[in-house]
Amino acid sequence: MAYWLMKSEPDELSINDLEKLGEARWDGVRNYQARNFLRAMAVGDEFFFYHSSCPEPGIAGIGKIIEAAYPDPTALEPDSHYFDAKATPEKNPWSAINVVHVQTFSKVLGLGYLKQQTALAEMPLMQKGSRLSVMRVTADQWSAIIGLL
Repeated sequence: MAYWLMKSEPDELSINDLEKLGEARWDGVRNYQARNFLRAMAVGDEFFFYHSSCPEPGIAGIGKIIEAAYPDPTALEPDSHYFDAKATPEKNPWSAINVVHVQTFSKVLGLGYLKQQTALAEMPLMQKGSRLSVMRVTADQWSAIIGLL
């Protein structure tokens, strides 16, 4: 099993939304490196659900991959914020995955707090200028974050 961190703006999809829905499609990723990470995910992989672009950015819970990457249908929907005029049903460069809720944390592990943890210093999230919405998390980093709960 691999571990990941995926970012979502809470007004689009929050950990509480995922908890209520039970499962959801994770779509709208429009960065090639982040898309490649989606494609590398396997059913059963877990991810930290990170709230971004909000008053309290941080890790809010855990989700699990239940369906491997497939063409992102939002790229083909003209009314979608994630529409890509160059995408076609035969050649869609974007991917989506399906995820389920595993756990909502009692408090968000804020980015400032995470940056204070020496065990997380090498985590891509902690690197200046790291803006990817999908990134790998090592087993050691995963354990260190779980240990903060």
